[in-house]
Amino acid sequence: MTASQPPGGKPLKPPFHPFLVLAVAAVLPGVGQIMNNQATRGLLFAFTTIALGYVTSKYAAPDVSIFGRYAGGFFIHAIALMDAYRWAKVRWELFHYRPKEPSAG
Repeated sequence: MTASQPPGGKPLKPPFHPFLVLAVAAVLPGVGQIMNNQATRGLLFAFTTIALGYVTSKYAAPDVSIFGRYAGGFFIHAIALMDAYRWAKVRWELFHYRPKEPSAG
C-alpha cells in the first residue's frame, strides 16, 4: 500500500501544487481555499474581501489612492493568499511523505 492509496484500495487524487494554488489565489480571493477542499473557508474569505473593500471604499477620503480606498479588501486578500499557500503546502507534503523503511539491524 502506498501513500497515495488508502486502505480501501482506490487511489487518492493528488493535491494541487502549492504554486498553482498561490497563482490562482493571487487572482481570485477564496478560490485557493476551494482548490484545497476548504469551500466554506474560501467563500468566507471571498465574501469578507468584497465586504471589507466595500466598507473601506465608503469611508475613505475622496483624495485617497485606489489602494487606500480598498485597503480592507486588500488586507483580507493578502491573508487569504497566505492561508491558501500554507494549506496547499501542508497538503502537498503530507501526500508525498514517504515514511522511512525500518532497518533490519
